Amino acid sequence: MSDFKWRHYTGHIILWAVRWYCKYGISYRELAEMLNERGIQVNHTTVYRWVQKYAPEMERRLRWYWKPSWSSSWQIDETYIKVKGRWMYLYRAITKTGKTVDFYLSATRNQKAAKRFLSKALRSTKSYDRPSTLNTDGDPSYGPAIRELKEEGLCADRVEHRRVKYLNNRIESDHGKLKRLIKPVRGFQSKKTAYATIKGFEVMRMFRKGQMDLWCYGQGITGEVRLVERQFGL
Repeated sequence: MSDFKWRHYTGHIILWAVRWYCKYGISYRELAEMLNERGIQVNHTTVYRWVQKYAPEMERRLRWYWKPSWSSSWQIDETYIKVKGRWMYLYRAITKTGKTVDFYLSATRNQKAAKRFLSKALRSTKSYDRPSTLNTDGDPSYGPAIRELKEEGLCADRVEHRRVKYLNNRIESDHGKLKRLIKPVRGFQSKKTAYATIKGFEVMRMFRKGQMDLWCYGQGITGEVRLVERQFGL
């Protein structure tokens, strides 16, 4: 069955809107105006529903393509996201070359949350693609979390944990570029909607980083569009 059954517009138009919203850091109203100029009469609330429905699916279906290959080290850090007036924590990990490894939105910033994120990131990669070094800032929750993962066998004993702040400069810069996409949202209304939207932002950032260039076959933006559309049978 089509992923776009009962929708007023075709899958090509819907994915076009979702990609633009997640890629260019614009508001729903601005995107609705842009679509209206092109003959697509749609309300900004409809665009919002499209993003909530299809951005997480886009991230999930492209996961096989965006997972980076082996890197000797990961840089791990968290940034703040405001959700319904309160701060939540977006845990993120990138390789030493800047490619996104994984991300996780948590209501808390503690050892349990750090362990949950690290477990998610490690489980999502093959054992031979896991790093030999994990770089974090001075947050004390990472050390116990890594020790527990080593005891459970998910993290190899040989993995070195380094707490050197300047080594995380790359991920701090990466946070800033993601925040530029989040800024027009002006606050999320729930953790569920925040995480769904951030998944779309993250996957479009991965396209910009070149993580899926191999699967775009050197066709640039055309290859990007075709890769996304193929995941939905278009």
